[in-house]
Amino acid sequence: MNDAGAAAPAPARSGVPGPALRRASLLRSLRTPWPWLTLAVLALLVVFLLLPLVQVLVGSFGSGGRSGWAIVAAEPRYLQAVLNTVMLGAVVTLLALVIGVPLAWFTARFDFPGKGLIAVLPLVTLVVPEVIAAQTWLMMVGNNGLLTRALAERGIELPSFYGWTGLVTVMTFTYYTYVYIGTLAAIRGFDVQLEEAAQSLGTSPAVSRWKVMLPVVLPAVLASALLVFTLAVGNFAVAMVLSNKVPLLSVLTYQATVSEVGSDPTLQSTLATISVAIVMLALFAQRRVVARGRREVVQGRGAVPARLAGWRGAALGAAAALVVAVSLLPVASIAVGAFTQARGPVMRWGQWTTAHLERVFTRAIDPLLNTLTYAAIATAIGITLAVIVSYLVVKKRNALTPALDYLTALPLALSGTVIGIGLLMTFNTGWLSLTGTGSIIVLAYVVRRLPFGTRNASSTLFNIPDSIEEASISLGVPPGRSFVRVVLPLMAPAIVAAAVLTWTTTVAELSASIIVYSGGRETMPIQIFRLIDSGLMAQASAYGLLLVAVIVLPIVLATRLTRIDLFASRA
Repeated sequence: MNDAGAAAPAPARSGVPGPALRRASLLRSLRTPWPWLTLAVLALLVVFLLLPLVQVLVGSFGSGGRSGWAIVAAEPRYLQAVLNTVMLGAVVTLLALVIGVPLAWFTARFDFPGKGLIAVLPLVTLVVPEVIAAQTWLMMVGNNGLLTRALAERGIELPSFYGWTGLVTVMTFTYYTYVYIGTLAAIRGFDVQLEEAAQSLGTSPAVSRWKVMLPVVLPAVLASALLVFTLAVGNFAVAMVLSNKVPLLSVLTYQATVSEVGSDPTLQSTLATISVAIVMLALFAQRRVVARGRREVVQGRGAVPARLAGWRGAALGAAAALVVAVSLLPVASIAVGAFTQARGPVMRWGQWTTAHLERVFTRAIDPLLNTLTYAAIATAIGITLAVIVSYLVVKKRNALTPALDYLTALPLALSGTVIGIGLLMTFNTGWLSLTGTGSIIVLAYVVRRLPFGTRNASSTLFNIPDSIEEASISLGVPPGRSFVRVVLPLMAPAIVAAAVLTWTTTVAELSASIIVYSGGRETMPIQIFRLIDSGLMAQASAYGLLLVAVIVLPIVLATRLTRIDLFASRA
C-alpha cells in the first residue's frame, strides 16, 4: 500500500457509522422529545427512588461514632433476626415447592373430577391481602378461634398458632400459588415429543421425565421458588401479626421506626440495609436462573392430559381440593367474620349481625375513602409513568434508557418497609417536606408498584412493529402525536391490565404506608392491622370484606368488559 493510500481516512465498513454520521444522528435525536423525556423521568426516579435508598444505606453508618453495624453485631437479638428471616424464607420456599409443584404436575397431566375449579381457584389467593390472610387464620385457629374452641370443647388442645407455626403455615398457603403458576406454565409449554423420543429409545417414563423434562422445567421452578423466598423475607403483615417472640428483620425494623421512646434512624437504616442485601442476592440469583431458563425451555406440543376415573381420580381430586380449600380459607372466614356478633375480642360464632358493616359506612368510613382516593391517584400516576418508561426503554433506546430500565426494576428488590423508611428520611424536612400529608402515601404506592405497570406495558410494546409509528411520522405527524394516536391505542389492552393489577396491589399495600402515614390518613389495610392488634377481629373482618370487594370488582369488570386475561398479561 502506498503512502497516500495509507494516509487516506478509512471508509466506514459493515454498516458502522463514522464519527460524523454519529454526531449527525445524535443531533437529530436531540431534536426529538424522547431524550429529554428520558432525562426528566430519570431525574424523577433519582429523587424519589434512588435518593431515599441512598439515605437508608448512608444512615446505617450513623453519626458521632455510633455505627448501626456495630450495634447489630453486638446484640444477639439482631443476629438471630437475620438468621430467622433467612430460615423462614427457606422453609416457606421448600414447603411452597412441595405443594405447588405436584399440584401443577397433576393439573397439567391429568383430568380428574373438579379439575376446572381446582386449576383456577388458587389464583384467588393472589388478590387476598396478606394482613387479611393472617387475620382469618387467627379467627379459625387462634387462641379464641372457631376451630380452637370447638376442639377444646372435645378435650383437644391445639398448640399456639403464634410464632413459627403460624408464620410458616400462613406464608406457605399464601405463596405456593406463585410456584404453582410458574410450574404449570412450564409443564404445559414443554414439548412432549422430547419425552416420547426418550421413551422410544427404551427409557422408562419415570427416567425420561427425570432426565429430559426436569432439566427443561427446572429453571422455571427455581425462578418461582426464588420469588417466594424474596416475598417471605420481605413480608411485613404476617410477620407483625404472628411472629410473637420470634425476632424477624421486618418486625424489628418497623419497631425501630415507630418506637414509643423515639425512632432510631441508625438502627432502622442498618436493619433495612440488611434486608435489602438479602433480597437483592436472591433476586440476582433469580435473574440468573430466569435467563438460563429462557434458553432451556422448549415450547412445543403439550401432553394430552390422561383421564383418571374411579377411586384414583376421586382421591387425586380430593387431595387437590383440600390444598385449594385450605388456601382459600381467608376468603370464607372474612365473609363469616364480618357478619358475626362480637363483644370486644370475643366472637359469638353462629350469631349474626350487620352492625360491623353499618359502623364502617356510618361512623368509620374514612379508611375506605382514603384507600380509594390514594389508590386511584397512585394508579393514575403510576400507569402514566409506566407507559412512558416502557415506551422509552423498548422503542426509543438511548444512552440513558439502560439506567432507566434498572431503576424502574429496583423496587422489586426493596421491601415496603425499606421504601417507607427511605421516603420518611428523605422527605421529613427540607426543600420538599411531605411528612404528614397524603402525598407521601401516594408516593410510596407509586414507587412500590411501578415495576408492575412497566412489565405489562413493555411486553405489549415488543409486539408492536416500529414501522407503524414510522409511517405516521413520515406522513408529517410529530413524534409525540404519533405516539398518542398510533402506539397508545395499540397498548390499550396492556394498559388496562396493568392498571387493574396496579390497583389491586396498591389498595392492599401495608408495609410502606404504615411507615409513612399520619393520624387521620389511615387506609383500610392500616385500619385492619390496628384492629387486629387490638383483638377486634369482627370489625377487622368488616373492613377486610370491603377491601376484598374493592380488589375483586375491578378484576371482574376488566375481564368481563374487555375480555383481558389479567394473569396472562402479568406473566
